[in-house]
Amino acid sequence: MKTFKALRLTALLLLVIGFAVGCAGTTEEAATGADQAAAEAAIAAAKSANAKAKAEGYEWRDTGKLIKKAEKALAAGKYDEAIKLANKAKRQAELAVEQKYRELDRLKKLGIISESEAPAPAPENGAANTYEVVRGDNLWDISAKPSIYGNPYEWPLIYKANSDKIKDADLIYPGQVFTIDTNPSAAEVDAAVRHAKTRGSWTLGVVEESDMAYLAQ
Repeated sequence: MKTFKALRLTALLLLVIGFAVGCAGTTEEAATGADQAAAEAAIAAAKSANAKAKAEGYEWRDTGKLIKKAEKALAAGKYDEAIKLANKAKRQAELAVEQKYRELDRLKKLGIISESEAPAPAPENGAANTYEVVRGDNLWDISAKPSIYGNPYEWPLIYKANSDKIKDADLIYPGQVFTIDTNPSAAEVDAAVRHAKTRGSWTLGVVEESDMAYLAQ
């Protein structure tokens, strides 16, 4: 009888251990899958930005190399490294385009080239551009990018244009693709900046009443 009870106890312990290991494995796999998806999204965003720089004829030599390193890191399962490299490549591509138009603007002011020879960068998709969220992004940082608004206080413009995708302005996810209004009115910009500066305290995962009031404007 004692032997039987001991065997039952041993079997029960093995079952519990096996269940615990299975749960841990499932959680770990889910986390790994999310990291991989974030790395893939970061690389895709870098490639898109570099394609624009290439189309402008202003691609930096090292940007493509960084993207290839990011892809190798992804293949090796080094997702954090892949994201870091991809984000660096994306920023380089954005800076390349910015550099081109700064130089054209400088030459125009000096009278070296005419207005027609120094066109402003055009939106990629007609009246609106798009931005794909990568790991570590938030609306404040996205809005601050020179390729978006160049002003972090204009982040409510992104929030309002994508209110169907953003439930909480403080919580966005890698892989989301936001519409960027490239031609907001002065009144819209003023309202966005005013809201950003007077929004008040916020809690992650909660839609603040001030945000709801702003969307209702």
